[in-house]
Amino acid sequence: VQLQASGGGLVQAGGSLRLSCAASGRSFSTYPMGWFRQAPGKEREFVAAINLSEGRTYYADSVKGRFTISRDNAKNTVYLQMNTLKPEDTAVYYCAASLARRIGTYYTSSWYEYWGQGTLVTVSS
Repeated sequence: VQLQASGGGLVQAGGSLRLSCAASGRSFSTYPMGWFRQAPGKEREFVAAINLSEGRTYYADSVKGRFTISRDNAKNTVYLQMNTLKPEDTAVYYCAASLARRIGTYYTSSWYEYWGQGTLVTVSS
């Protein structure tokens, strides 16, 4: 199983980026998927998650109203549309997939079994 994240780059504050995470090796259409990020010198933090079987999405307060998570099950891909980016959004962004077997919640990194390699997002002021 592999998760391949892409779409990161350098953008000015107020700009937008769309991250993609393509899964291969198995279908995650019925399982939760999420995005986390890790800024230099900081711990990895939850950004957003989606569970289509529940019809629900989840967001960190810091990105609510600016970021949108979505997925295309036909492509086995999850997206993170990031608008109105701020310098504090600068981080390596990781996608993750959960089989919902572990103890934890959408907001907990240890709940996710599979991780992508990360894509760097840099927001300049």
